[in-house]
Amino acid sequence: MHLGFIGTGRLAAPMIENLLADGHRVTVWNRNRDRTAPLERAGARVAPSAAAACQPGGIVFSCLADDAALDAVLADGEVVAALGLAGVHVSTSTISAGCAERLAREHEAAGAHYVAAPVLGRPDAVSARAQSWLVAGPSAAKARVHDVLAALGRRVFDFGEKPAAANLAKINFNFLIASAIEAMAESFGVVEKAGLDPRAFFEMVVGSAFACPLYQNYGRILVERDWDEAAFRLALGLKDVRLATSTAAEQGARMRLGELLEERFANAVENGYGEKDWTAIALDVRAESGLGN
Repeated sequence: MHLGFIGTGRLAAPMIENLLADGHRVTVWNRNRDRTAPLERAGARVAPSAAAACQPGGIVFSCLADDAALDAVLADGEVVAALGLAGVHVSTSTISAGCAERLAREHEAAGAHYVAAPVLGRPDAVSARAQSWLVAGPSAAKARVHDVLAALGRRVFDFGEKPAAANLAKINFNFLIASAIEAMAESFGVVEKAGLDPRAFFEMVVGSAFACPLYQNYGRILVERDWDEAAFRLALGLKDVRLATSTAAEQGARMRLGELLEERFANAVENGYGEKDWTAIALDVRAESGLGN
């Protein structure tokens, strides 16, 4: 199958590599062409524009940072026009529900289909095909891409016909992760201040009630302070936390913990940690507790 792929960042690259390994012909585009070079060596074709990554009636994936990045690529309408009638755009980005709703309408007006398929997983999980998908969109379009998605990950969760539903679910999923990171950072800090071994405490936590990948993986990063190499940038974590609180407000709800997290992430970005992994909010926690970095 021929597939287009718009965006070749840290999360997109292992997806594209796995698509190539599955025998698909993949045409990629990225604003920074240098970032496509490793994929070109792996067998991908590099397109001169985002629209050129599409084929009429075909399937194109996108994996971009946020609403603004996706809008910038789609604003001139050329990508949707290049897809044409019955073409499918699979957006794997974590964006606002409002943006997803608008994009779905724009695609439908042009005779194309928009499927939201945000990813549950960091780049290492994506590389190992251990990620899951939250999928929503027109049934026929979802059916066309299901086997491709299923081959790339371990599970596809279907949230119905409205693409925004998948993004709303993903936003709240990321809120739960951010909450767990904050909770662990605070508890590990208190344990350390009290003279206990944080690593021994971590081993107890993941060896008992919290024996799950979220606590195991993020807890290890926090204990080892391994946040300089960003698998998911803290600045993007701030974006996602803000999406969570704004989405709650749109639904007439309030996220008090979300408000705390928004302040935490904003402080961490202001302190220069935005390019570190989002677990580096622990640096802000440690500073408040009088601990060294």
